[in-house]
Amino acid sequence: MKELLVLFSCLFFLAFLVPWKLRHWCAIIGWTCIVLFLFAEVPYYLSINNFMYPVMAVLSVPFLAITARHLLAREVLVMQLSTAAAVAFLIYAPFAYTPLGDWLISGVVGQTAWMLEAFGYPPLTLDWNLLSRNNFRVEIILACTGIQAIAIMLGVVSAVKTTMEQKVWSFFLIVPTIYVLNILRNTAVIIAYTEQWFPFLPEIAGNGEFGYESFFWAHNVFAEGLALLLLIGIAWGLFRIIPDLADFATGLVQLYWHDIRRAFRKDR
Repeated sequence: MKELLVLFSCLFFLAFLVPWKLRHWCAIIGWTCIVLFLFAEVPYYLSINNFMYPVMAVLSVPFLAITARHLLAREVLVMQLSTAAAVAFLIYAPFAYTPLGDWLISGVVGQTAWMLEAFGYPPLTLDWNLLSRNNFRVEIILACTGIQAIAIMLGVVSAVKTTMEQKVWSFFLIVPTIYVLNILRNTAVIIAYTEQWFPFLPEIAGNGEFGYESFFWAHNVFAEGLALLLLIGIAWGLFRIIPDLADFATGLVQLYWHDIRRAFRKDR
């Protein structure tokens, strides 16, 4: 079911890119499928004590309401935001629904294993997507490759008109940076988990699996936090390369903030 929600979202966002009179409805359905997917993932993330994504799911409801209202009004900024989402899906879809995804995962596994070896923590490669150290196994999935972040940031760039030079500089800021740092992230998480660096607060971080606490702190807290800071840094770099993108982001924040404030004023 969850996979179908992602597929439907992808298809409707791609349909949004086609210039026809109902394209705004395609974007609304695309955003709705994303929100439903976030809620469908809540039990899984709660099972691994990851609370960031459940919070995102809750916050996505008012976001969807505001987005749908502005799409029906053909608001330019929200149409641009939907274009960014559609382009992100266009980049992500080949890796999610074709053998390219397995090829990427296999490459990331090999490069992560090489990096672990370089740092003095040699792993065993159990399968094309499985590494092991000290009897702890780690499966590398598509989410561990950085392709989602790359697709999202490249999609953001597509939200505004850019010159060829801006496109090239943006590509090199986004793709190599995220890809290389993601390999380092995988390496650090695997070392921390297999060496049991953070066996703290099992009542918060534990899930009943031996040694999971170190994975929780390394992956769900430190790596997630650093990834967020990285995306903020890349966004700042993109604003320097593409000033119109900064104006777009500012206008979008002001638009949503205005609607949120107006909703709270109505409740009083």
